[in-house]
Amino acid sequence: MHRFHFYQRLAGPLLAAAAAALLAACAAAPGVDGAAAPAASASKDPRLSFDAEQAWGGQARCDAASCLLALVEHRSGHVSVYDVQPDSVQLLARQEVAYHPDSAIWLGPGHIAAAVEASRSLDLFALQDGRLQPQGQIGVGFAPRDLLQLPAPEGRYRVLATPYSGTQVALAEWPAGQPQAAQVRHGQWCEAPWHPALLDRAAGQVGAGLAVGCLDDHVVVWLPQDAPLGTPRVLAQFDTVPRQVAPSPSGQWLYVALENTKRNARINMDTGAVQYIPAPTTGAVSVAPLRDDLAIWGDDQRVYLQLLAADGQVQETRWLPTSGFATGLQLIDLNHDGVLDLVILNSADEQSDIIHGPLWERASTTPIGLTNAAR
Repeated sequence: MHRFHFYQRLAGPLLAAAAAALLAACAAAPGVDGAAAPAASASKDPRLSFDAEQAWGGQARCDAASCLLALVEHRSGHVSVYDVQPDSVQLLARQEVAYHPDSAIWLGPGHIAAAVEASRSLDLFALQDGRLQPQGQIGVGFAPRDLLQLPAPEGRYRVLATPYSGTQVALAEWPAGQPQAAQVRHGQWCEAPWHPALLDRAAGQVGAGLAVGCLDDHVVVWLPQDAPLGTPRVLAQFDTVPRQVAPSPSGQWLYVALENTKRNARINMDTGAVQYIPAPTTGAVSVAPLRDDLAIWGDDQRVYLQLLAADGQVQETRWLPTSGFATGLQLIDLNHDGVLDLVILNSADEQSDIIHGPLWERASTTPIGLTNAAR
């Protein structure tokens, strides 16, 4: 199963040519802090691309010594771990799973959980001696799409699983190393709640929570972090698909990637007000806020960065090429230089990407894959 983007994917040759033009046309421009930004190299592609077939979901994790990226390869049915170096990405371990794994997360150092549709389970692995060792399965009763780790007492795991389709969600809790002792409870949310995200706050609510976009109900909802199986509260209603939500660094804004429309959105977490953000393309499928006023939006063969005014109007848009359909975005410092880098998981293509920061300065004002009429 695969929910494709609702607008037609742009032709690969056109976008490849546009990406090449982008790299040749990059020039110095003001940085987001007002300082002059360095010009991007016209001869060097900012992408560090690596083979990962239909990477529907995953997560990078770093410690002082290294960075590892765990992801699922949806079509071939594998969980894969990559060793991420400043100038290379190398496959470290790969383990076959049942048909259509959808996402993977790190539970802790060396421990991974994957959501697998066909087995209707969380599949658990330990990375030992450069190999992924199966540690067991936890059935959730439906085909899971996404996993979100919630705070738990020391020595225990608490993971929320949301569905590919339907309204049922599951909360699994178990002692570390004892998945056979897992307790799984269920709740009912909304239709197709994809990509839940943790929040520090929400307007009118007390304490931390989580938010998710419901693809088929066209709503974004909130639940308390300590009671995620309760009744969701609607934060916003849209006239199209809210594909992904993500909080800004301070927690003031919840950004919403909207499909099949000429705008995205953000929700003020202090007032509840919704601001619509003009989009240069027909919406987005993913979002990663770099700052409270600077968001990265995922699209086909590209991401675009938008610097916003207080009222949500776009002050400037910049572009970076990707190797495919940018379903997953993660901001993380991969090369330990104190600057955030971007992990891009492409769900309908053969490769995924890493782009090292500073991202705004590396991006170009030259649009990728847009005709003059579309600009």
